[in-house]
Amino acid sequence: MDEWLLILLALGGFSAGFVDAVVGGGGLIQIPLLFSAFTQHVPAVIFGTNKIASIFGTATAAVHFAKRIKFDLKLTAVGALFALGGSFLGARSVAYLDPEVARPLVLAMLVAVAIYTFKNKNFGTASDDELVEGRSAYIRLGLIAVAIGFYDGFFGPGTGSFFIFLMIRFLRMDFLRASATAKVLNFATNLAAIGYFASIDAVLWQVGLTMAVANVLGAITGSHLAIKHGAGFVRRLFLVVVVALISKMAYDMM
Repeated sequence: MDEWLLILLALGGFSAGFVDAVVGGGGLIQIPLLFSAFTQHVPAVIFGTNKIASIFGTATAAVHFAKRIKFDLKLTAVGALFALGGSFLGARSVAYLDPEVARPLVLAMLVAVAIYTFKNKNFGTASDDELVEGRSAYIRLGLIAVAIGFYDGFFGPGTGSFFIFLMIRFLRMDFLRASATAKVLNFATNLAAIGYFASIDAVLWQVGLTMAVANVLGAITGSHLAIKHGAGFVRRLFLVVVVALISKMAYDMM
C-alpha cells in the first residue's frame, strides 16, 4: 500500500475506535474510507475488512471498561451469546432479503431515538437502585441482544447506538454503564459477522489488521475519556453520532 494511504487508513481507524469505544458508530468513519480507498472491491469485502478493524478496538474498550466500571458480567455474557446468535442469523438472511429495504425504517427509528433523547434531559442518568435486575433483566437484555444482533448482521449502521439507547430505556442503565455493556455485545456481533465474511473469503487481512492497531489506540483513548468525564460526556457524543447517522442515511436515500 502507498504510505500516505496507510497513514489515512490509520487515522480513520483511530477516529473510528475512539467514537466506537464511547457510543458506537465507528463504521460511519471506516466504511466510507474503505470504499473510497478500495473501489475495485465488492461491498462484502469492505464490510468484512471493517469488522476485522473494529473487533480489536471493541474488545480493547470492553476490557478497559470492565476494569473501571461496575456492571453485571454474568448478565452481559448471556446477552453476548444472544447477540452472537442474532448476528449470525442476520448475516445469513442477507442471502434472502435485500438489506436496503431496511434503510427507511432504520432512519425513522434513529430520528425517534434522537428526539426522545433530546426531550428527556435526564435520560441515561439512572442510579444503581433504579436498575432492572433479576429475571426481568435477563429477558429484556436477551430480546435486545437478539434483535440488535440480527440487525447488525443484516444491515449494521448504528448498532452500538441502538444497544445503548435500548439498555437505558428498558434496563434503566446510565449512559456509561450502557456503553460498557454495549461493547461486549458488539464484540459478539462482530465475531459472528467475521466468521461469515471470512468463510466466503471477503476480508482484506493486511488492511484490516493495520487499521485494527490504530482502532485499538482510539478505543483506549475514547474509553478513558468516557470514564473520566462520565455519563454527560457520553450522552453528548451519543447525540452527535445519532444525528450524523441520520444525516448520512438521509443523504444516501436522496
